Amino acid sequence: MRYRLVLALCLLPLIAVPIAWEGNAVATRRYMQEASAQATTTLRLAVSALSGHLNRYQALPALIADHDDIKELATRPQDRRLRESVNTYLKEINALLRSSDIYVITPDGDTIAASNYDGPASFVGENFSYRPYFQDALKGMQSRFYALGTTSLKRGYYFGSPIRVGDEIRGVIVFKVDIETIEASWQGGEYKLFVSDPEGIIFMSGSPEWLYASILPLTPDRLSRTEASRRYANAVLRPLPVSRSTLFDHQLMRIATGDASREYLVLSQYMPEADWTVNVLIDTASAKTQALTAVAAAMLLCGLAGLAVAVLWQRRARLRERLLMQAQAQSELERRVEERTADLARVNAQIEEEIAERRLTEQQLRQTQADLIQAGKLAGLGQMSAALSHEFNQPLAAAKTYADSAALLIERGRTTEASDNVRRISGLIDRMASISRHLRNFARKPNEKLGPVPLDDVMRDTMEIVAARIKSANAAVNIDLGDEPLVVRAGSVRLQQVLVNIISNAVDAVDGLDHRVISVKACREGDKVVLTIRDRGPGVASAIAERIFDPFFSTKGVGKGLGLGLSISYNIVKDFGGNLTVSNHPEGGAVFRIELAVVSRTEREAAE
Repeated sequence: MRYRLVLALCLLPLIAVPIAWEGNAVATRRYMQEASAQATTTLRLAVSALSGHLNRYQALPALIADHDDIKELATRPQDRRLRESVNTYLKEINALLRSSDIYVITPDGDTIAASNYDGPASFVGENFSYRPYFQDALKGMQSRFYALGTTSLKRGYYFGSPIRVGDEIRGVIVFKVDIETIEASWQGGEYKLFVSDPEGIIFMSGSPEWLYASILPLTPDRLSRTEASRRYANAVLRPLPVSRSTLFDHQLMRIATGDASREYLVLSQYMPEADWTVNVLIDTASAKTQALTAVAAAMLLCGLAGLAVAVLWQRRARLRERLLMQAQAQSELERRVEERTADLARVNAQIEEEIAERRLTEQQLRQTQADLIQAGKLAGLGQMSAALSHEFNQPLAAAKTYADSAALLIERGRTTEASDNVRRISGLIDRMASISRHLRNFARKPNEKLGPVPLDDVMRDTMEIVAARIKSANAAVNIDLGDEPLVVRAGSVRLQQVLVNIISNAVDAVDGLDHRVISVKACREGDKVVLTIRDRGPGVASAIAERIFDPFFSTKGVGKGLGLGLSISYNIVKDFGGNLTVSNHPEGGAVFRIELAVVSRTEREAAE
């Protein structure tokens, strides 16, 4: 059995080589036929696209030539006004039809009107008597020609038609059609397409480097015929390094490019109406590679089949060994699954503990944040305490004086004047009670939900709180809330805290300056209310602009602030769904901008 196996392995290469050779030929023929079928479809589509594109314009020259102004211009070519009218008409028609150019030529070959009359490459004044499309149209035929423009240096397909006035041909009208849009669709992909003229010169190509190269030898006769019509203007014509061959009745073309060359399967179709040949090239490397792959796969399958026969006798032993290994592997897998399950249980327990700790930390953080907000308010009240003390002392001193005066007046029997003093004392007490009420509301911890808040009410309460601080700094506050009552979505006490903090900072900024004026303005911008507080102080330095809303950051001296006011204000405005920013005014000073959502009348009525 062993000797037979060795003999079979020795004879296998001798049998495999001829089989592989013949199999490669069969596979190559099959894949070449498939490639040819695909290329045929591509060629048919390319020819149809070209024919359709050109046929759109075939009947247009004769139609335009029958226009009265065109005939009149051919009869009176020196009429300047008529030329201007025809130029404008041709330009409009050219834009409408999306052609390249339209122009009128007299029998001597001079162009007297053109759609590009006002362009840098105008055809007006050019002589095209050497062009075949002009010569054929002058003989009364509908002419066609393709060439590189001698004036525009732009490729195009030309349609010419005689301009008949009665039985006499007075001129020629020419349509030039752009072909670059179709050519652009040929670039890229697995197929290479190009159009060649009867002399073998490539006129259109998806590979720009092949343009004006010839796939036929450039003999003197071919060059002279091309130069006679100036088909390619001043373009340099050159031969394309091409060698031709056949494989299984398929035409092949090898093109050298630089140091490398590639072999292509070629399919061509002549278009008699355009007098050019459309060629489709598909690289044969793909078909040959597929054939080699198929043969290799077949040989591999044969080898695998032989290998399977060679190892059959070991199957029983291998099967028994495999069952044993599977049992061991299953046991090991079960053990690892149990260990992994225990590890996951421990990890889950740890994660649950961490989640509980994070929830507790989050609650503590929220409580700390609320305490900081309250601390910021109390710190602001502390800073205003001296001014508030003065604000309370004045009414108390006045009340004392009025009380003493009232006692003397009563003793003297002047009760009317004494009653007036008592009323004044009552007014002073009401004033102190109002200030105390606002401070008590401001100091209370807010526990309010967001809702409609009238901006003028909040501003009025804010000004009563900071009035003492403004008075002590001898500052002035100009408030302009607009003519329309503005209602924002916020919390009344917290919004009041934001305004107290920012206005107090503005008072500190102008304290001691010559111009101690603070401007507060509010307006509506779309679905937002924008409130700006501007001071005339030194402004915000660029070095601290990014840190001004950070907690515990302060530009005041030691003991004059905790550095929490702007940070707390920033977070409060963010809680409202708004935005708080700071910038420098062009005329000096800082501008704080608060954006809050506006509450419409319908929402206010629903909330009420």
